[in-house]
Amino acid sequence: MNELLAKIFTALVIDENDGYYFLQKNGITFRLAKEEGAHEIGEAVEGFGYLNQKQEPEMTTVIPAARIGQFAFGTVTGTRRDLGAFVDIGLKDKDVVVSLDELPVMRELWPKKDDQLMIALKVDDKDRIWGELADEKLFKAMAKPGTEDLKNKNVSGIVYRLKMAGTFVLTDDFQIGFIHPSERYQEPRLGEKVNGRVIGVRPDGVLNLSLKPRGYEVISDDALMILTFLERAADHKIPFTDKSNPEEIKQTFGISKAQFKRAIGSLLKQGKIKQESGFTILLEKEEK
Repeated sequence: MNELLAKIFTALVIDENDGYYFLQKNGITFRLAKEEGAHEIGEAVEGFGYLNQKQEPEMTTVIPAARIGQFAFGTVTGTRRDLGAFVDIGLKDKDVVVSLDELPVMRELWPKKDDQLMIALKVDDKDRIWGELADEKLFKAMAKPGTEDLKNKNVSGIVYRLKMAGTFVLTDDFQIGFIHPSERYQEPRLGEKVNGRVIGVRPDGVLNLSLKPRGYEVISDDALMILTFLERAADHKIPFTDKSNPEEIKQTFGISKAQFKRAIGSLLKQGKIKQESGFTILLEKEEK
């Protein structure tokens, strides 16, 4: 049976019942769900062979993109500490396992539900189908080089490799991205979808990415506090500006005038507030 698992082959319909056709190949009988289409006894049908959850030979005419020697993204459905990650490749009643031996040593960096892994399939001598992670060479071969016009653009992609030097990502537009540890707050998981910003383009076309917000997007605790005051105030305005009395600022906000001015300056730059007639006013979205 080993030579038929995780492969595409043609088998002959020999029998049927209410829910299934039964097809034979090399003396092995596979079942095929009738919901996939109508066939007749004696007809030759091409499909993909595997063992279902009950370890019964099954065939499907819905060919998965991930196969032996062919890599494709699959969706993680869960993990098991003693086994690895379960990946949905499109089979109705069967997820493929990526062995824990192929996953990061640190458990917190394992993929989670709905993350994406690029895998091909392999079959061991016990007729078990496993997922095999794509290696770095494959991602480099399928990627296209980044260009300078991408600098400072927002991009998203799937994490495919974790290294001490940093994190590698395949972007939605099939470029390779690299995230240095200094450009993230925490290390992304394998298979995680991340959103970043292009901060540079290497000579080889690899994009240097940052997962940190742009400087003007960072809101300090003081600025957040002022925004909270504004959101709760009548008419969303407060009788304070960067020219207000230091003691009144200290009594109301518990911070120095210098801290207040920095926070106000940041909010003004981001277009979140305006100052008018001795008031600081929260801007509505349409005004921004």
